[in-house]
Amino acid sequence: MRKIELLVPASSLEVLKIAVIFGADAVYIGGEAFGLRAKAKNFSHDDMKEGIVFAHEHGVKVYVTVNILAHNYDLAGVREYLTELKELKPDALIIADPGIYMYAKEICPEIERHISTQANNTNYETYRFWYNLGAKRVVTARELSLAEIREIREHIPDDMEIETFIHGAMCISYSGRCLLSNYLAGRDANQGACTHPCRWKYSIVEEKRPGEYMPVFENERGTYIFNSKDLCMIEHMDDVINSGIDSLKIEGRMKTALYVATVARTYRKAIDDYMESPEKYQANMPWYQEQISNCTYRQFTTGFFYGKPDENTQIYDNNTYQKEYTYLGFAEAVDERGYAQITQRNKFSVGETIEIMKPDGQNVSVTVKGIYDEEGNPMESAPHAQQKLFVDLGTEIDVYDLLRRAE
Repeated sequence: MRKIELLVPASSLEVLKIAVIFGADAVYIGGEAFGLRAKAKNFSHDDMKEGIVFAHEHGVKVYVTVNILAHNYDLAGVREYLTELKELKPDALIIADPGIYMYAKEICPEIERHISTQANNTNYETYRFWYNLGAKRVVTARELSLAEIREIREHIPDDMEIETFIHGAMCISYSGRCLLSNYLAGRDANQGACTHPCRWKYSIVEEKRPGEYMPVFENERGTYIFNSKDLCMIEHMDDVINSGIDSLKIEGRMKTALYVATVARTYRKAIDDYMESPEKYQANMPWYQEQISNCTYRQFTTGFFYGKPDENTQIYDNNTYQKEYTYLGFAEAVDERGYAQITQRNKFSVGETIEIMKPDGQNVSVTVKGIYDEEGNPMESAPHAQQKLFVDLGTEIDVYDLLRRAE
């Protein structure tokens, strides 16, 4: 059995720190350019530098996405960006474009190169092609089954790594190579500016009756013909861990700290429990199922892992997220009184019951005893987003513990 890495997304420096504390072995992030999540907060040069140092201090690796499909006008900027990354020393670059790959090999050969899922990696000869060019790792196309992944493992060098998405949003297009956003909104998904038109509601218009919209009913809420359920393999970690995959990847570089903490913590425990004892993993299954449903999601599917899915297991008939908890903030510091210093994300009030979510798996229910502003003035509630507050929860709290409220 190969050593298993849990790879977690981070949209910002704050989320990177949460991912590290809540169980990631590695995190992947994007800079302010040349990544496929241009709408995410992403990392400035200084934030990336701090994030890499923080992760390395905790024994966690950092991979940086440089995975756009580049046009001619991108190339000069890509070279400059790779030169900056050389100085920051991330552990790997995630690349889809062969031209960018060759630039990275030239400019910063000491940084590992990983091949993005955007490169349509569906067979072992593709893996061997990239290996012969010096790639350390290839991310599988999302259309592959576990049987296909096992076959790839059998046909590639032992020191070549396989990375696979096991949780998160699925894309309607083959390996994420979507043209819908560019066509409908003028924003190119392959340049990092996807508007997610697969989540929109569609109707049919007949050519000779313009303006007359005719719905195609799937249920009473409408039609979402491109929508997919979210991938979730928490119930199948035995199959995943024994498939020859090296890195288990979570999707979500636009997700909140609460989402990242919830998913990272749940998969961390599932992996560790299975490696200790498959029986322990099976015994704790109800806990994994409960915890993974605590984050925002569209119903779950196993995607293509067990063969081509049918419409009942893959297509989602609406675009509504399930939401069990609201994120309130995390303990950025704890003062001498034992009060948690937070930056408030959503409103909560004195006397309200909330939960402290800890990295070790504990969820501690507490009553808010007091809320104070930066000057020490008492407040009945915290109504202003991003306000700096001190919160008395009447119990011990540690730095990086998250605060959440059940819906």
